[in-house]
Amino acid sequence: MQKVYLIYNPFSGNKKGIAILEKIKPIFKKGNLKLDIIETKYVGHGRELANTLPYDGYDGFCIIGGDGTMHEIINGMLKREDGARLPIGLIAGGTGNSFMHDIDALDPEVAARRILTGRRRKVDIAQVDANGEILYGFNIVGWGLPTDITNTATKLKWLGSQCYNVASVIEVLRNKPRLAKVKIEKQNIAGDYGFILGCNTIHTGTAMKMAPLAQFNDGLIDLIIVRKAGRLKLLYLFTKIFKGRHVGNPAVVYHQVKQFTIEPLENHVLNIDGEMIGCTPVTVKMMKGAIEVLV
Repeated sequence: MQKVYLIYNPFSGNKKGIAILEKIKPIFKKGNLKLDIIETKYVGHGRELANTLPYDGYDGFCIIGGDGTMHEIINGMLKREDGARLPIGLIAGGTGNSFMHDIDALDPEVAARRILTGRRRKVDIAQVDANGEILYGFNIVGWGLPTDITNTATKLKWLGSQCYNVASVIEVLRNKPRLAKVKIEKQNIAGDYGFILGCNTIHTGTAMKMAPLAQFNDGLIDLIIVRKAGRLKLLYLFTKIFKGRHVGNPAVVYHQVKQFTIEPLENHVLNIDGEMIGCTPVTVKMMKGAIEVLV
């Protein structure tokens, strides 16, 4: 590892980006790693940078940010006209850092030292056909409750890492009807659902162990389907998610698949890696080992 881009989002994680940058710069300097540091200026800037910056002469594309920043970089990189890709080094600096939970590197200094080793690991990516628009996800693709939770959590950012937990309780209590048909390979299942969530990582939100059997390099997405239930049952289920003990509950169906489709009675926005983008109907296909990360 000799030279990398280092993109940082100054607004992620309650504006922790600059402080984290100053903390890790000495580590990279000691490791003789040259940094081209770029600050993102607006939503979508990371996507543009990953899509247009020249990759020749660079060994990696590093990020200080959360799941949202990582999502932008992956979507920009996978849509490059020249097809070029760089291994991505993520340094946790967001409100939700699901991927870094999975690889046990939430500490920015730990992540920086791992990047210096130059070790690479392949990561599967979900190709999302959202009503004709192609998007990419590395963490989750959600419909129903996850979408509503993220919408509410965005308004509660002042609560810090607890915003997702509080938003989850609020939306569970609302308990909206959600009618949809789910296609899993050759099987069609229609019903009223609390939520449907495709997970490429174990964790989602802050520390919710949503898909305890997930592996981000097995070519499969873990599909969690929660059938409609009463408010008290959903609240009870929510308390089990942090340790992954919701699996096995009668309201929960857990599949590991290469592809799935959701066709709701009424179309709604999707939650892809915590970003409110795209629209149903949606078909998700897994791309095995589509990117590499520096771990």
